[in-house]
Amino acid sequence: MTSKDLVKLGSATAKGGFKNERTIIRKFNNWKKDKDTQLWLKIMGYNLKKIEKLKSIQVHRQKADVQVRILIKIGNAWKIENISVKLAKEKADFNQVDKRPVDKYQKMWGFNNRIARGLKLFTGEIKPKFKTADPRRAKFIELPERTQKEIIDFFRKNKILVVTDILKGREGITADWMMVARYRKKKNETEWILKDINTAMNFFGKGRVKISSRGSRLFIGKIGMQRKGGTPDPTSLQFKISPCQLFELTQHTP
Repeated sequence: MTSKDLVKLGSATAKGGFKNERTIIRKFNNWKKDKDTQLWLKIMGYNLKKIEKLKSIQVHRQKADVQVRILIKIGNAWKIENISVKLAKEKADFNQVDKRPVDKYQKMWGFNNRIARGLKLFTGEIKPKFKTADPRRAKFIELPERTQKEIIDFFRKNKILVVTDILKGREGITADWMMVARYRKKKNETEWILKDINTAMNFFGKGRVKISSRGSRLFIGKIGMQRKGGTPDPTSLQFKISPCQLFELTQHTP
């Protein structure tokens, strides 16, 4: 497969593993010699001959994990690319993409108090006073039917807003790109895919808004909303994706 084909796919395989975000940062900072990074820059639309300087740094507690600053020779202008990095193993492919208390989501998205109460019953922030399988909290299917419908309707009508906030972000350093890297131990290689954030959002947000059969999760396309549980913040809501699903996009690229 030619370099042009790989750029179109936005996916390839690298030798060895990507241990963490710092590995990716080192690869970017060694872009003149690193073939993977050269391909990433081409996917981002850069002509390598026009790059004067490049500096990559780690970003903390933002939607992006890696920031790449690129100085272009013509125009002497710095370009900034922010990348959300999802590292996955073959048998452990779930990634939390957002987590907050219900009140913070209500402030962000403006849903009514009945929806807020329903979500707090679901997370256990409010203890149910009606019969539930677990007296500490209610599953979605144990909530009043009116509340279930309102929750589903809200997330269906506001899907674009919700998906954008939890994958791209609206404050601080927002993500421009999503990179998923899956390590294959037996072959000692990493399969990776790099897509612009809009493509990633469209992919993970595509599909119905529905309650899971057991009522422990609300699906917003391919994104799961569930109770955080554990410590800390056991009564927070969390959103999770299976990042390796993004590789499905390479199967449909001509």
